[in-house]
Amino acid sequence: MDRGARARDWSEIQERMLVPLYEAVYERLEVGPATRLLGLGCGSGLALLIAASRGAAVSGVDSSSPERLALARERLLPEKWDTRARAGARLVCGPPEDAAGAEAPAFTLVTAFEPIGCLAGDSEGLGELLASAVPLAGRGAPVVLAGWGPPERCATSSVLRVATKLADPLRSTGSWRPALRDDLEEVAQRAGLKPDGSGRVACPFGYAGLDSALRGLLSTGLFDAAISATDQAQVDKEVTEALHPYRRRDGTVWMPNVFRYLIARIP
Repeated sequence: MDRGARARDWSEIQERMLVPLYEAVYERLEVGPATRLLGLGCGSGLALLIAASRGAAVSGVDSSSPERLALARERLLPEKWDTRARAGARLVCGPPEDAAGAEAPAFTLVTAFEPIGCLAGDSEGLGELLASAVPLAGRGAPVVLAGWGPPERCATSSVLRVATKLADPLRSTGSWRPALRDDLEEVAQRAGLKPDGSGRVACPFGYAGLDSALRGLLSTGLFDAAISATDQAQVDKEVTEALHPYRRRDGTVWMPNVFRYLIARIP
């Protein structure tokens, strides 16, 4: 597996599918120049870039993929850009504490836009991140959690079932499962946060063709357990077959999906 190529597939193909989610949250919370944002699992930084374009001071952490974080640095910290919004970006391949800065004020917003509720065990990993991040934000600051919507509202669920079929059934973590209604609320409760609103956002997955769809979906990591249990060629073949019902006459692939977000406050 070429981790660099997969990170670029995420950045160039897949990450943009969640832009409606980012924008809905930022609009609802009125993200702007007064916002000091900490993005958990920030990936290649598109959500941070959108917040920075609204005037927010942004920091991001992601220890799961140094390759994605390197792409985030290209987006947010290129030397040829000298704007105030991007100059203040802080990107760390490590724990949230490393993004805070010794003299910096508390974060006013914490986001975890990597959708949970599809991989067994993913909520536990998010819980650990929140335990480190919550003390860095001020009292009453919103924490945003994101997850997949109901399987019947997510066309991509039928494709993701390939991951379950091919993955080792004895694996306790890393294999795909359908999202549950209270996934986000349970994570917030364990983190000691108080729910303060939620929403659903349409995030259709649209691709130029089957190859683009395959590369984009594999870049999510949701098929890694299946690849480990079988092989890359088998996963490629079955995912491509599962995508055929969503191929349109012009060759593009279109899958309507709904994602959830939860806003919780730090007490």
